[in-house]
Amino acid sequence: MVTTRQGLVLDLIAAVNGIARGTTVLVPVSSPDQVDQAQDWCKTSGNSIFAVHEDAVEVYRGSLDDAMATLRPEQMPGYRLWLYTNFHCNLACDYCCVSSSPKAEPWALTADMVAALVATGVRSGVREIYLTGGEPFMNPQIADIVKTCVTAAPTVMLTNAMLLRGNRLEWLKQMPREGLILQISVDSATPDLHDLHRGAGSWQRAIDGISTAKALGFHVRLAATLSTDAAAEELALANLCSSLGLKDSESIVRRVAQQGVATRGIAISRATVVPEVCVTGRGVYWHPVAATDPAMQVHDHLDDLTGAIVSIRDEFLDYRRQGDVLAASFPCA
Repeated sequence: MVTTRQGLVLDLIAAVNGIARGTTVLVPVSSPDQVDQAQDWCKTSGNSIFAVHEDAVEVYRGSLDDAMATLRPEQMPGYRLWLYTNFHCNLACDYCCVSSSPKAEPWALTADMVAALVATGVRSGVREIYLTGGEPFMNPQIADIVKTCVTAAPTVMLTNAMLLRGNRLEWLKQMPREGLILQISVDSATPDLHDLHRGAGSWQRAIDGISTAKALGFHVRLAATLSTDAAAEELALANLCSSLGLKDSESIVRRVAQQGVATRGIAISRATVVPEVCVTGRGVYWHPVAATDPAMQVHDHLDDLTGAIVSIRDEFLDYRRQGDVLAASFPCA
């Protein structure tokens, strides 16, 4: 690996000279300083960097006419709308990105609020809706909220599935089966790791919740939140999904973000994460993983969702054009 400024620039020139304009090449780098060097070179040469990886930069031969052109449709700001139905939760997970717990302020969205937000969102280009919390089943209007969302667009609801009994089981039964996915949190193939972070007995109750939901005809997805050094757990989780009758496509692994009560994890900012418009009882935020972070708040009110979406798009476009720090997706669902 070349480590000098001159050597890296020569490598960049050699890498892009052999490709046609409008195509890309992956250029290895070995340090953040080299990313800075590559960005400086791109600014003087008229090329663009539109992705920064752990060990390489992705160089576009020639400047990008459209800074959003490389994004998939679902990455466009406003394609997804996240709604925090409430913030209180039956659990107090030690890496919760929004500090949910039984004692948290609910900041709940009502069914009427959700209906207005969804109608505005769809008019503004929203094509997918995600409901999260807290624990959505602690919002007594959740059945009506889900019906409204599913009528408007394909909907995913994130839940720990531990409360599916009594009245809450009846709420679940009222929900539509088509157009809705229940994304249920299970962080380990065995109880030890899951219960360590979420509380004793929570793993078995989540597994039971998956069985209940599937027996009622719901589409289920398993979601595991893992630290960046827990890759070995992923294979065991794949085997667990198989045993639960879930396909490979019916699971997702998420990483811990350094937000909320999590003292370690992936650090994010508005410049470094692709936005996914998120609405809470306290306003509109850049991304659901940072829905209590003042630095990630876009609006402190809910009466102009269209304006918030436009504002997020414009700010994100500025980041893309600058190319100083290029965002990565942080998938929650």
